[in-house]
Amino acid sequence: MASTTSGDVLPTGGRIFTTMPDMCFIPEFVFGGLVWILVASTRIPQENPLGWVMFVSVFCFVMTTLWLFIFLCGANQSSIWPSLDAGYHFVAVVFYLSASVALAYITLTNATLLAAFPSPELLKIYRLDISAVVMSYIATLLYFIHAIFSALRWKRS
Repeated sequence: MASTTSGDVLPTGGRIFTTMPDMCFIPEFVFGGLVWILVASTRIPQENPLGWVMFVSVFCFVMTTLWLFIFLCGANQSSIWPSLDAGYHFVAVVFYLSASVALAYITLTNATLLAAFPSPELLKIYRLDISAVVMSYIATLLYFIHAIFSALRWKRS
């Protein structure tokens, strides 16, 4: 069984926009940023677990941006990068899945609160939370797809 030992396992420069797992960078960036914006625009009580959601969205947004620039600059040609790529994206999937579940729970509690005390302010927060849940699950799916294809690429290298 021959393995590739050349350093050209991961794409660099503009080629990252044409290879399958790396095409997910921009959508991950967009949907992660939308989660960050939507959660930040709601009113957050102190006992609310939305702090974890904010941490995950900001952490993944910053790390994906850093990862994108590393790939664009071509600093990813060492033999350890395929495993780092797969590892980071699996961590991001676990983080985003846990944040999505917490966000969905908060949205559900906001729905019961809205049913008990209807107000335009609560309705606005509820709608923002629903949008954030949808974007969070889409970001989770994108990171999952990227993680699977990165793991396949890692096993080939």
